[in-house]
Amino acid sequence: MQRPRILVVDDEPQIAEVVEAYLEREGMIVEVCASVAAALAALERVAPDLLVLDITLPDGSGLAVLRVASSSSRRIPTIVLTARATEADRVVGLELGADDYVVKPFSPRELVARVRALLRRTSEGMPPGGVRPSRRRRVGDLEIDYDFHEVSVAGLPAGLTATEFRILALLAENPGEVFTRAHLLDRLGDDGAIFERTLDRHINNLRKKIEKDPRKPEHVVTVYGVGYKMRKL
Repeated sequence: MQRPRILVVDDEPQIAEVVEAYLEREGMIVEVCASVAAALAALERVAPDLLVLDITLPDGSGLAVLRVASSSSRRIPTIVLTARATEADRVVGLELGADDYVVKPFSPRELVARVRALLRRTSEGMPPGGVRPSRRRRVGDLEIDYDFHEVSVAGLPAGLTATEFRILALLAENPGEVFTRAHLLDRLGDDGAIFERTLDRHINNLRKKIEKDPRKPEHVVTVYGVGYKMRKL
């Protein structure tokens, strides 16, 4: 099985060294960058399987790196690693496509667990080095490929994050069923990447990518006072 490639972007040498050591101990190939410029160059050269990204960097904001990682044709799953703990900072990261958020100071073991969980979510169902027919589901103009974790809207890629895909996939597997927030988190098998306070934000971001008018959703609809469901068409 191919070893996952992780790009770590952090300008604090002590933190970068610890993260690198823990990830390499898990069998991952790790490259470390300390600036926005170096990270952008590495994204082109390395094509990582996952990005661990600090927001505050000496030559600018790590959000510039996140924008590129989220908008590329091969979207890179991203864990934002930062000392910023305000809700506004978390929201900005989620809006730009981050899959998870870890606030400094942090436990290296927890970070490794989150990296492994995100890699698992983005690669499960894919045979090593192989290609096989995938499970697909159509809901109106949506096409969901469960094995390859891809979603298209009217034939165009939606570019969902791993978390957004998990939410959509679960709702689409159960059209018409209403999920409370607690039920949705429970069925997602939450491993810490989604919290009740950020679930609404993930769903808002999902709607922006799959709905013609996110303010009047046709697919993922709100059942007021209860939760969410995938509308039967």
